[in-house]
Amino acid sequence: MSRKQQLHRPGPQPGPPADDTGCAVLHVDMDAFFVSVELLDRPELRGRPVIVGGAGPRGVVSAASYEARTFGVHSAMPMSRARRLCPRAVVLPVDHAKYARVSAAVFEIFRAITPLVEGLSLDEAFLDVAGARRRLGRPAEIAALIREQVRAQQGITCSVGVASAKFVAKLASTRCKPDGLLVVPADGVTGFLHPLPVAALWGVGERTEQALTRLGLRTVGQLAQVPPATLRRELGNALGSHLHELAWGRDPREVVAHTPDKSIGAEETFDVDVDDPEVVRRELLRLAEKVGARLRESGNAGRTVSVKLRMADFRTITRARTLPEPTDLARVIYVTACELYEGAGLERVRLRLVGVRVENLRPAGEAPRQLALDEPDSGWREAERAMDQVAHRFGRGAVRPAALVRRAADGDGRDGRDGRQ
Repeated sequence: MSRKQQLHRPGPQPGPPADDTGCAVLHVDMDAFFVSVELLDRPELRGRPVIVGGAGPRGVVSAASYEARTFGVHSAMPMSRARRLCPRAVVLPVDHAKYARVSAAVFEIFRAITPLVEGLSLDEAFLDVAGARRRLGRPAEIAALIREQVRAQQGITCSVGVASAKFVAKLASTRCKPDGLLVVPADGVTGFLHPLPVAALWGVGERTEQALTRLGLRTVGQLAQVPPATLRRELGNALGSHLHELAWGRDPREVVAHTPDKSIGAEETFDVDVDDPEVVRRELLRLAEKVGARLRESGNAGRTVSVKLRMADFRTITRARTLPEPTDLARVIYVTACELYEGAGLERVRLRLVGVRVENLRPAGEAPRQLALDEPDSGWREAERAMDQVAHRFGRGAVRPAALVRRAADGDGRDGRDGRQ
């Protein structure tokens, strides 16, 4: 069993909620979210091992049902390995638009509880429910209400950790998965934390875990007893102090209602390495279309366009350019990305992955009106807005540039990954 699986192994379902006095922070985490959403349309697959992810030779697991996880399948695993571990699993393609719709509905439930909702991803969020107590009851009661409403309104389950600090609440939700509720009393934080492995602490990756193991520190409790000066000497000032505080359950961060996107991007791993510049440019066009649509959907525009180019030997380079004005237009993003690709001198080098990202975001309403290169008074901007409207009604694949229609007709396979930070 891998280190990651050990940390996320479902623990025993808790009994009646413990004392939640002073525990106003909730961490809500959907259970196997992508899979759960897919099962709404495919109920006949319930109880079977199901994997969501790219099906190509370089596909990656995005999510796995708990039935698949018993075979050792987990997210970020190569799909080829997942199939070997669980050959009877049903593999479904990723449908980000579907997950985003369900996520938006779930977050509406959260925001009906409290305005203090800090989303971490499509399927998890922190909530500060201190202001909702008079209206809705104690934190544990609010957590139970959220679980009931998510199940009733969306047909999926979630796990909720209730604690006095964000870090502890997140660990609690992990320990009660799936479909659980766990309260860590304010006076019971160290009793909850100290038996856990040091890898449970935020900031402990594999290298830090190895360093702590060499010091004979395997549990959070053992680490908590080490003088802070020793940890700072062994791990560095910042990390040593950070881990000492977490080991005693001290996490002063507040729930932040909205954290603006730092960047919006998308990337693709080719099924086979590509050294044809035209194929790469078509992929850059598709990614630029996706990023532009997401910028407009989020109401943002960005000044910096970057490309990520990973070669067949896994060497990766990035190139970026800051534009005179912020943009949310795919046309501008695409032309800039192509120029960066050409300037990198890799047009005849075999590429494994390409990515496009826009950074330095700001609300589009605050951004000066920018023209899309040779855009006439009525041109690219209106065309892309019209494409947004068609996509909203009929799906993102209903209208697309002719170059991408040719690409689909050619049958080019790919495994996609994209994200916001």
